[in-house]
Amino acid sequence: MAKEDDVPTSSFTDLARINVRGGDGGAGCMSFRREAFVPKGGPDGGDGGTGGSVCLACDPQLSSLVDYRFKHHFRAGRATHGQGARRHGRDGEDLVLKVPQGTQVRELDPTAMEPLYVIADLVKPGQRVCVAPGGAGGRGNIHFVTSVRRAPAFAEKGEPAREHWIELEMKLLADAALVGMPSVGKSSLIARMSAARPKIADYPFTTLVPNLGMVRAKSGLSFVVADVPGLIEGASEGRGLGHEFLRHIERSALILHVVDLTGGYEGRDPVADYRVINRELAAHAETLAERPQIVVANKCDMPDVEDAAERLRIAAEADGRPFFTVSAVTGAGMDELVGACAREVHDLRAADSASDGSAELLDVAAERERRHRDRQIVVTREERHVWRVSGTDIERMVVQTDWENDEAVVYLQHRFERSGLNARLVEAGCVAGDEVRILGHAFEYEGEGADEAGGEDVLAPQPGDGTGEADGR
Repeated sequence: MAKEDDVPTSSFTDLARINVRGGDGGAGCMSFRREAFVPKGGPDGGDGGTGGSVCLACDPQLSSLVDYRFKHHFRAGRATHGQGARRHGRDGEDLVLKVPQGTQVRELDPTAMEPLYVIADLVKPGQRVCVAPGGAGGRGNIHFVTSVRRAPAFAEKGEPAREHWIELEMKLLADAALVGMPSVGKSSLIARMSAARPKIADYPFTTLVPNLGMVRAKSGLSFVVADVPGLIEGASEGRGLGHEFLRHIERSALILHVVDLTGGYEGRDPVADYRVINRELAAHAETLAERPQIVVANKCDMPDVEDAAERLRIAAEADGRPFFTVSAVTGAGMDELVGACAREVHDLRAADSASDGSAELLDVAAERERRHRDRQIVVTREERHVWRVSGTDIERMVVQTDWENDEAVVYLQHRFERSGLNARLVEAGCVAGDEVRILGHAFEYEGEGADEAGGEDVLAPQPGDGTGEADGR
């Protein structure tokens, strides 16, 4: 009897969840120029470096996400602090993670671990997206000189990097996808059409992982075909094995719907199989139901299948779909099928390329979306007179403030005003005397216009505040 360690396991991985964190930013320096014969030299504190970022890069040489099967935590390098004499800290080193072509990246909810939104879709070689930006470096005191503040005795702290979970989902980039019930001959067809050599056997669910093959027609046109595990009724709801691989059909321009004319071991009706698979495709994604489809009646070399082939042809043509009878064993009808598929794929890809236009660089678009999310300010009521403020930019101001320095706290209050925070508080219903919480710090709201009327701060730190640690974002 074979030992458990001897049982072969598949290295194919098309779904992974990883924890990523950029490097912490370096602190700015509070320093003053000290030089002989130079009185009142002024501030000369340098800036802290920016922490390294975790980025994903599309690599067409990779075929799965197996690199992230056992390792799930990735960290970029942290930056160094600024120094006197205007010496800036060194930036942290970026960490670049390679992923296969066709990988979709999604942000995960930290509590429920469910996808929140799509960060990027890496479909072209060389595409790159930042998934965990490094913390911003703190500014040295040279940046805070004004006409009335000639010797600022404070600097910004470095921003701690954000840690979060993301989901990587690889979807095969095939031109055509073979779908159908288990044991209808999909693996035999891809072996006949291309150089791919998948496992072929006469029992259901022989195919456990997707297979790709390059097909070249006699006309010279070529296309990539994918063979996915067989589907059964209820696959879209989790039944069988194929439901795990329905994602690999989504990017295909053409669906090759393979039907067994013999009905298999169970003696199924080919027309009923045809209807069941189409219902499962539609249930998984409505776009799949509208995807161009060619119906392939396999095993035409078997006896007494003429009636089944004719009924299936009538059903396919009634749906407006081309119909071919083939035999993966003898090769009958294969040239005609391959030629039709090649022409259809060529036309579909040409139409898709014409409609694409000039696409914006992915990393630029993703960075713009990230900056838009960072600028958002969310105000929520925690208690009757207690409010919670969240937002990346606002929270960054708080964590970079030296709370033991009165000048730095006063500067933070002016930044609140310029950021539009006070207007958002008024809009939410905050009134004078309410408590406003940001991370681990609490402020008393003095009311709109208090700064202009009485020279007092609109958001004033409560007594004893400033010792609480930031609780992250």
